[in-house]
Amino acid sequence: MRITPIIPGTKPELAAIESQIMAERGRISELYQVLLNSPSIAHGWEQMLSAVRNRSSISADVRELCILRVAVLNNADYEFNAHEPIAREAGVSQALIDAVRRADIPANCTEIQRVALLLTDAMTRDVHVPDSLFAKVKKHFDAQGQIDLIATIAAYNMVSRFLTALHIGH
Repeated sequence: MRITPIIPGTKPELAAIESQIMAERGRISELYQVLLNSPSIAHGWEQMLSAVRNRSSISADVRELCILRVAVLNNADYEFNAHEPIAREAGVSQALIDAVRRADIPANCTEIQRVALLLTDAMTRDVHVPDSLFAKVKKHFDAQGQIDLIATIAAYNMVSRFLTALHIGH
């Protein structure tokens, strides 16, 4: 790890943000311990990622498949390992998880899952989303769903790149 994590409870000035992280996540992970080196970033990160993960209109299975796919495409093993059990809890089959791990578009996924994974690939690999793909996204997701899906993919690209740059979980 490239930055020394802050051990929870060792800095009284961080008590409020640590309490917020604990309330939302149940623990202060290695990622958040590193983020605590910048309290305002840690606070903003916790607020945004909690909204993306816990208050989104997209289904948990779609959300977790997209997160796993971002992790694979960005070689972020920590992120994949953290979200694999969450994906299983969301009802994602091991076969789908294994296909996503291979960076395949699973043959046995739903059309909504397929469109979400194609969007994840476009946003992560190419950044640009072709109009033809966005038309498919609009067919399956209303305006809020489109925002929530795109924000999920974008946010977890941020997470995976942060993890990878700082060697968190290596």
